[in-house]
Amino acid sequence: MPRTTPVAEVMTTEVLTFRPDINVADAMAELVARGVDGAPVLDDDGEVVGVISTGDLIVQETELHVPTVISLFGATLELPSSKRHFEEDLRRALGSTVADVMSTDPVTIDPAASVEQAATKMHHEEVSRLPVVDGGRLVGIVSRTDIVRAIIADDATSTEG
Repeated sequence: MPRTTPVAEVMTTEVLTFRPDINVADAMAELVARGVDGAPVLDDDGEVVGVISTGDLIVQETELHVPTVISLFGATLELPSSKRHFEEDLRRALGSTVADVMSTDPVTIDPAASVEQAATKMHHEEVSRLPVVDGGRLVGIVSRTDIVRAIIADDATSTEG
């Protein structure tokens, strides 16, 4: 499979998606259950309005205060008030919606773009997946794994012949 192969030939078409109003904890559970680290977020019209990834699941507006731990004469002590703040902040973060934590202005790609163009775009934009959009509608998703699989298949084919 040449590097000029269209993204449409290597993308995944059964895509996990979320709506902006979904609870973050529910989205996180679904990502873990599916074994993926991110998914597009669609509005009511089916247009991609964002991407949520496991890295987004700590709410940017909520600074989690990690519990303060001190070491005194070889014993480790955790200050109770700091642990309570951490638990409250974490509970607040998990109670947020996908819209609160998703990356907005998502980087997308056209299904006719080449595998090489997709790889370059992922590298430059520092993303691990690209929603594939045709006419404003999500038609699939292409991940780094999809790209690597296509490149390996191309290399294997070219060494056989």
